[in-house]
Amino acid sequence: MSKLLEVKDIHLTIDEAEILKGMEFSIEQGEVFALIGPNGCGKSTLAYTLMGINNYQPQKGEIVFKGKNLNKMKINERAKLGLTLAWQEPARYHGVTVREFLSLGLKSRGEDVSEKKIRDALNQVAIRPGQYLDRFIDKTLSGGERKRIELASLILMEPDLVILDEPDSGVDVVALNNIGEVINHFRENGTGILLITHSEEMLHYADRAALVCEGEIIRQGKPDAISDYFKSYCLPCHKEVECDTEVAS
Repeated sequence: MSKLLEVKDIHLTIDEAEILKGMEFSIEQGEVFALIGPNGCGKSTLAYTLMGINNYQPQKGEIVFKGKNLNKMKINERAKLGLTLAWQEPARYHGVTVREFLSLGLKSRGEDVSEKKIRDALNQVAIRPGQYLDRFIDKTLSGGERKRIELASLILMEPDLVILDEPDSGVDVVALNNIGEVINHFRENGTGILLITHSEEMLHYADRAALVCEGEIIRQGKPDAISDYFKSYCLPCHKEVECDTEVAS
């Protein structure tokens, strides 16, 4: 497999606070790479930096996607290359129905809007099309429902790399299983996934994992080994333990 994404020594400072301190990893095609760590350690900041969101421009390092340097690219240019982000808190689109929102996923790929594709994507995330297609996203849907509909939109977009930021946040057990199915769907279709989580359940879907602490990756390796270390030394944080960067076996 070839490297789809390479993050090389990324440093980010906002308002004189250094948030990312030399982040470095790579993701291959069809690989699920998980970042795990406590709240506030820089995981979501990294996601925003990869997408090129305003104010999240690294002062040092390189982001290379499909062989192209993304550092100077705008968010829409990165999206056109096949990079997309599913937000931890799905956005509310005022006055937009589920049908209209999902149609954007097809239009973004230059495809005609297909009712069958939209319905298939909704069924894949356990949303009944007949009950949801004409509902407004901003008024009648729960956070968990909006999150699943956002996942359906990603399925329709068919990105080359998707960043899932805490995809299991605020969803029930049934939806959690659907998220796992969506992850497997992307993997089988060769889509790379950056899975940002603090959930042990989500970590089971990863091929590799890394532990983030205060803006740095301190360990990389097999998900089980990273999970064990995280539970043993990070919950709560054991400051007396020397957290040297290491590859876990």
